[in-house]
Amino acid sequence: MAGSNGKQKTVRDMILSLALIGLAAGFIYLLVPHDDHAPDIKRVDYRVELLTARRAAGYPVAAPEGLPEAWKATSVRYQGEDSDRWHLGFQDPEGQYVQVEQSTQKRADFIDQASQGASATKRTEKIGDHTWTRYSGGRYDALVLENTPGSTTVVAGTASFDQLTKMAAALKMQ
Repeated sequence: MAGSNGKQKTVRDMILSLALIGLAAGFIYLLVPHDDHAPDIKRVDYRVELLTARRAAGYPVAAPEGLPEAWKATSVRYQGEDSDRWHLGFQDPEGQYVQVEQSTQKRADFIDQASQGASATKRTEKIGDHTWTRYSGGRYDALVLENTPGSTTVVAGTASFDQLTKMAAALKMQ
């Protein structure tokens, strides 16, 4: 009988140890901050790069005018050595990504890159004075401006077509 008493102590000690470890893990969990919202993305000022691109590019460079303050510019770059490539990225009011891309690169290759492989649909939209073709894809959807000899303009991103249309409507080319 002496042997069974030792086994009961061992099981009791194991259960107490597990309870103590569980309490310690719960306490540590409560101490660690839990913030599930996305980090705040810094707004960038793109005016200097826009002026530079408009002076250097061989096409009218697009940038939005009159968008509400809720649209936040998040990235900008002009690469003259890379087919006069203009990029302007935004976070829309719904937290989705929208980018304006322009280049003198071969049209089909540029659309594929800017839209992340989206495919042309048969649907076009008249936005302002311009006609845009819808592209639909797995990662990005896009609007591609038609009849722009010498360059290609793409508005693409994770945002809905409604938000992409708002961006396209706000674009001014100079």
